[in-house]
Amino acid sequence: MSAKTIGRTVGVLFLLAYVVYLAGGALAGAGSASTVVLSHVAGHQLQISAGALLMLANSAAVIGVGVLIFPILKRHHQNSAYGYLTAQVAQGLLLAVGIVFLLLRIPLAQQYTGIHGVSAIPALARVAQEANHYSFWIGMLAVGAGGLLLCRVLLKENLVPKFLAVYGLAGYAIFLAGAILEILGRNVGVALSIPGGLFEIAFGILLIAQGFPEAQSSDYEGLARNAPPVRTTPSTAPTP
Repeated sequence: MSAKTIGRTVGVLFLLAYVVYLAGGALAGAGSASTVVLSHVAGHQLQISAGALLMLANSAAVIGVGVLIFPILKRHHQNSAYGYLTAQVAQGLLLAVGIVFLLLRIPLAQQYTGIHGVSAIPALARVAQEANHYSFWIGMLAVGAGGLLLCRVLLKENLVPKFLAVYGLAGYAIFLAGAILEILGRNVGVALSIPGGLFEIAFGILLIAQGFPEAQSSDYEGLARNAPPVRTTPSTAPTP
């Protein structure tokens, strides 16, 4: 697969990940797990399950991004390539774990509607909801850290316009700070994730339009420059 094709595929996955997660989150209704929400969950199991499946598709997409972009990053900086792949896999797995906690509301809601007056059920639902919250934001820590590694290579190797790579570095740094603050109990993560999210949308559109350049890696070019010249032996054939 050529670098341009890889780039365009990665761009599609970047945008697809956004669409399926937002749509899935809207269907699953990841609100507070109060008694009212549990009553709602019991009557909307199919809708919530469909939303969870869409959100799981996001996990597959982000892991796919890490796998596809790995050889592109590795040709320029091996450690960054492994770091970004690890971050993408961690993000996908943590989001998947959070979705499992989200789905636990369904059996809890069934139990709650079947047995009235059980005070522990809403409490367990709130625990599942909080577990989903923390799994999500720990996954966002991986997004921020991996994004910094990605943008470092993009900037150093001129794989995208310089202003976009610099904006991505700033956006992911803010994103990382927002995830940390969210885990510490400050409800600012969503607002601080906007710059990084805008970078990913712009980056995805750019990749769909032009893919990654087909240039050789700097390591390969350095080997070519340092290679000894090829000596030619003069011909001894008689002249007519």
